[in-house]
Amino acid sequence: MESQPIMSGGQYKNYGIANPGYVPAAAGAAAMFAPPVAEHASPSAPPAGMFDNMPGYEGTVAGGGGFLPPPMPAQPVPQPSPGPEQPHWNIPSITEDNARDAFSLYASSKCCYSSAPAKDGVIINMESFNTYRYRLETFTESRSTEWSHEPYNGQPVDAYVQHPPGPWDIPAKVPTFFVDSEQKMKVPYTSSMKPCHDCLGSGRKPCKDCAGCGNKVCWVCNGSGFRHGGDRCHHCNGRGRENCAHCHGQGSKQCTTCHGKQQLLVFILLTVKWTNNSDNYVVEQLSGLQVSNLSQVSGKELFRDSQYLVCPVMGFPDPTVVQAAQRLVGDHQGKFLRTSRILQQRQTIELIPVTKVTYTWKGKTYVYFVYGNEFKVHTNDYPATCCCSVM
Repeated sequence: MESQPIMSGGQYKNYGIANPGYVPAAAGAAAMFAPPVAEHASPSAPPAGMFDNMPGYEGTVAGGGGFLPPPMPAQPVPQPSPGPEQPHWNIPSITEDNARDAFSLYASSKCCYSSAPAKDGVIINMESFNTYRYRLETFTESRSTEWSHEPYNGQPVDAYVQHPPGPWDIPAKVPTFFVDSEQKMKVPYTSSMKPCHDCLGSGRKPCKDCAGCGNKVCWVCNGSGFRHGGDRCHHCNGRGRENCAHCHGQGSKQCTTCHGKQQLLVFILLTVKWTNNSDNYVVEQLSGLQVSNLSQVSGKELFRDSQYLVCPVMGFPDPTVVQAAQRLVGDHQGKFLRTSRILQQRQTIELIPVTKVTYTWKGKTYVYFVYGNEFKVHTNDYPATCCCSVM
């Protein structure tokens, strides 16, 4: 930054600028003519001493201290019972008309695909590769606490009125099972009133745009008070400075932390999270279709079991499904019981239809797949595409 020449009081008068050593009686005038000052620095985070030492919440900090493990249950945990009997159910292969209609719909959805292969191709073979998908869902509740604050508007102050309840003793309304949700609430008997740490209890903070002086160098005359040719600057009336538009010449703005209230309500905030933790296992079907494609479709549900803790599927015809169920149930119960409270588990088995269709078009052989209840189509070698360009 270039240094400015030092002027005497007479020189300031010659240029139409007030002497900076003179402080007018009117506050508005002082803001108008005050030179820039250093920006007031204030703490961005509450100091540790701002928070009380609440019994049972000694480790709570601003910003959160992680999830709190639930207490040991007072009653024995109910043991899971075997799930319902599994019906013997298979999905018949789709018809040739189903396969052709699905392929035509697929081709029409692609702007660069000709419909000719889908309409005129000759189907020569259809092979079923139906596969199973096992899914385990564990619906959990977890709780965490942190010190928080909000502008004080007369809310009840109840700190130390009595011992605050423990984080897992505070009632919360459980949402629909297997649907993620969250609820935040103040912990009772932890609320106190404190001066705002951000504005030091004044309710206002120096304006950052003008560094708290209420005015800035005139952008028209660059602080000289004159335009080119020696004419007095009409924008600032020859004073070289103009009122700051951000603070309207006041030099300060309302504190955004306390909203000008000067006081904060400080309390412990409890966050309750309900999470549906889900894992899938899909039996490899050896058709050539990637397993990742099957995540986009649904299948025919063969089996469903929902209870507090499920028992792994037993006696299913495909042994890999039984092994996956045993592994996932053990993983979920071992993992989530340590960090959260399990409210419900659900396991399902779906039979996903997969049909490999081989067809010929213009003397060459091609393959596409039709899969899922939605008759979704996948192919790696559609034979009639064109290159499109956006003009």
